[in-house]
Amino acid sequence: MVTEIHLLSSPQWQDYELLDSGNGQKLERFGPYSFVRPEVQALWSKALPVEKWQAADAVFLPSAEESGGHWAFKKKVPEQWEMGYSFNPVSGKETGLKALRFSVMTTPGRHLGVFPEGAAHWDWMAGLINSAVKKPPANVLNLFGYTGLASLACAAAGAKVTHVDASKKSVSWARLNQARSGLDDKPIRWIVDDAMKFVEREARRGVKYDGILLDPPKFGRGPKGEVWEVYKSLPDLLGTCRAVLSDRPLFVVLTVYAVKLPAIHAYSALAEMVKGCGGDLECGELVTKEKSAGRLLSQAVYARWNS
Repeated sequence: MVTEIHLLSSPQWQDYELLDSGNGQKLERFGPYSFVRPEVQALWSKALPVEKWQAADAVFLPSAEESGGHWAFKKKVPEQWEMGYSFNPVSGKETGLKALRFSVMTTPGRHLGVFPEGAAHWDWMAGLINSAVKKPPANVLNLFGYTGLASLACAAAGAKVTHVDASKKSVSWARLNQARSGLDDKPIRWIVDDAMKFVEREARRGVKYDGILLDPPKFGRGPKGEVWEVYKSLPDLLGTCRAVLSDRPLFVVLTVYAVKLPAIHAYSALAEMVKGCGGDLECGELVTKEKSAGRLLSQAVYARWNS
């Protein structure tokens, strides 16, 4: 039973800051560049003076189409640049984990290749993997893996990782990030496939995973036109994921963006999947703290379980 809602933040960031937010927008720094992006949940007033907002390097101008729009550049921004993240694993032992290095860029869908709030999960998973005594190493499945940062965090901590995404471009980007992070020697399988079809095949093969990470979009299409709609598709996917969960699993993480889903509903969905596994289950929101006024901006809801 849910007794509290957790608010998870990622205070370790050096290369990212939420500078300010308000009036339906957010002002962020990614490395040396600053950007203004839409943020409909920022219902309050901006704290910084207008001059600070006007000094941004680029502004994303949304269109009437959901997620559509374009970037308006005020200053020259390179096609891509590099950022880094230093781990703060939730673990009682020294890990020696290397910092992640990865490329970012402005994309047509307003994103830049990294969701900084997700670092709270990277630290948590890395700590669990690093502290585990599983031999052979923990086997982790990352579904909807995007540019691979969660996969790299798990691999850096010692896991064997299978990364799945329907976008060939995203998987190529993730492999580039592997090289930038100096993790080419780590055992990562990069798979371009529909998440549901992949997990169904793994279940038929009898493949088992000790950790599963799901970061599903609101809507998407697989490489062969398979349709994903989170409300309709997620229950079936969670059920199939249970079939590939090992007898002694470490964790399951579910993060949901861009939908009006209460955290307790994500909790209930995940609770059904891990029923009978024991362990601890929690839910809440991934939040980012403003540098300007210290307000917390909710970015996503999550539920996660560990043994």
